[in-house]
Amino acid sequence: MDNTQALARIQALSFWRGVITIAPLDGGLTNLNFVVRDDTGRYVVRFGEDMPEHLLLRFNELAAARAAHMAGISPALRYAEPGLSIIDFIEARTYSDADIRKPGALEHIIPLVRKCHIDVPKYLRGPTLIFWVFHVLRDYAATLREGASPYCAALPELMEIANKLEATAGPFDMVFGHNDLLAANILDDGARLWLIDWDYAGFNTPLFDLGGLASNNGLDEAGERQMLELYFDVPLRDGLLHRYHAMKCASLLRETMWSMVSEQTSALDIDYANYTAENLACFRQAYMDFVNM
Repeated sequence: MDNTQALARIQALSFWRGVITIAPLDGGLTNLNFVVRDDTGRYVVRFGEDMPEHLLLRFNELAAARAAHMAGISPALRYAEPGLSIIDFIEARTYSDADIRKPGALEHIIPLVRKCHIDVPKYLRGPTLIFWVFHVLRDYAATLREGASPYCAALPELMEIANKLEATAGPFDMVFGHNDLLAANILDDGARLWLIDWDYAGFNTPLFDLGGLASNNGLDEAGERQMLELYFDVPLRDGLLHRYHAMKCASLLRETMWSMVSEQTSALDIDYANYTAENLACFRQAYMDFVNM
């Protein structure tokens, strides 16, 4: 769907009251987003179909978004129809990765992550998904082979590493994960933090979200230790650190292969090839560090 089609669809919705104004909202790597104002307030309109190549099903996203709002950590979902949803616009500043690394920031972010993990499943209704990163990686590898991706030559090595990480990262606890903890999915309204974009939500080990939070936002070793101590509220043990670093590597590999698949499937005007290269380099460095621990 291009912008002209999206604008026409927005204007045709019966949801609005009075005259509307529409502005594009940048930042999404998966969805087309707009901010719309009508006589009742401002809203975010998100366009997005099911994306089976990413194991992303919108019924699951909507269920997670509703539950997250009831848990008090995400704006309200006001309307949904196939391929489109409308949520409240939050007047807030979008976090950057530098914000995640600021002194004292993790003391506010980690309680938000824990609330997602523990409280959101209390409000879930209907079927929901498990997000198991190692299954995702195997499925991505199959998709890349089917599409004759230029990355096919690297897949045997990457899948061998994934299997080693899966064997190393357990035993596994189970929580309800956000599974996409990019800085841009955290909003600060000056009084509190919000967590948005539930595309990949599902039951998972907490170490995946923590590994993603660290790797997506450039936490250094001290920041990682602080993050883990804040989350688990216990002194760190070598076993936990080893499992965490395995999941951190898996998180980086998933982001890399997500981008590889997006190169061959996405119609959005995004430089996925550069994103793949950046993440592959980060993954290889993290895995080298993990092996040499």
